[in-house]
Amino acid sequence: MSSSSAAAFGSADSTAARRNTKRPKYSKFTQQELPACKPILTPRAVISVFLLVSVVFVPVGVASLLASRKVVEIIHRYDAECIPQSNSSDKVAYIQNPSADKTCNITLNVHKHMKSPIHVYYQLDNFYQNHRRYVKSRNDEQLRDSEKWDSTSGCKPEDMANGKPIVPCGLIAWSLFNDTYIFSRNNKNLTVNKKGISWKSDRDHKFGKDVFPKNFQNGSIIGGARLNDSIPVSIYVNNNYQCMYEIYGSPLFFYEQLSQQEDLIVWMRTAALPTFRKLYGKIEVDLNEGDTISVILKNNYNTYSFSGKKKLVLSTTGWLGGKNDFLGIAYLTVGGLCFFLAMAFTIIYFVKPRQLGDPSYLSWNRNPGGH
Repeated sequence: MSSSSAAAFGSADSTAARRNTKRPKYSKFTQQELPACKPILTPRAVISVFLLVSVVFVPVGVASLLASRKVVEIIHRYDAECIPQSNSSDKVAYIQNPSADKTCNITLNVHKHMKSPIHVYYQLDNFYQNHRRYVKSRNDEQLRDSEKWDSTSGCKPEDMANGKPIVPCGLIAWSLFNDTYIFSRNNKNLTVNKKGISWKSDRDHKFGKDVFPKNFQNGSIIGGARLNDSIPVSIYVNNNYQCMYEIYGSPLFFYEQLSQQEDLIVWMRTAALPTFRKLYGKIEVDLNEGDTISVILKNNYNTYSFSGKKKLVLSTTGWLGGKNDFLGIAYLTVGGLCFFLAMAFTIIYFVKPRQLGDPSYLSWNRNPGGH
């Protein structure tokens, strides 16, 4: 065999060997040899980090907790007291009776000055809006596009009524909260502003401006509130909005699209937990300490079938939003824990120091015999 043939044969063998090997191709990336920051966790560095975290977290926690404590809340549970004594033995039958008078009067006492805007919430307990079948029971195409009004896939069992598609379809819309509240102070009504209570992104992108309710709550079982099919037409006259009835002497109406029905939009944003609050509206006047607020409410919504609770909540807001002590407590807990660890490591460092990188602390040097 000539030398050239032997060289060619050897080259082929080496190429085949490289193809068959499982060793990765060498590179600094695969071998983790790229330039990198590799800090050494010295005692001073660890103590400094813990102290820095505690110095930052503790003031933030104190500020968050103080902001939460400044929020004034009035919470009143009314589901039990709004059942007549004669119907207390069968609450479900009472709430499902359409001819029964559901009017209830309650009184709220303002224990501290409440600065406007005052947010009015309804709170439901033991209501699982996060149930998978409930969350999926809607059709977003139908809510966005008027041409898809008959698209009811995923909405069963509330997809059709009397042989016609329901708009909006699904269990979420069908179970829309329908208790109502009328507030007064010193025999003067307190107006509740229900505009702007939903997310603007929901109004603009999830609910079409040309989509209108159709055939809603027309089935054999009524789940919750009915939607406003029409509202009075108002026009701007003499620096004021006036109903067309006042101008032309007869009422005129136009259909209200889903993007304007903000109670529905708020309800359709499902809650993650079984206890949740939904914004009902805003009172845009201050409430003074010692004021007595009279509330006439309609106790329509059925929470008695699943042992749920209903509460009316009036709340101010701070720079962090509503009343919530969790964020402040969490910051204080983490900051306090880091401060404790920093002090503990400092004591150990001064009481029982050891040389950094001392090989005598390695296990095989501490036990030369391997025992």
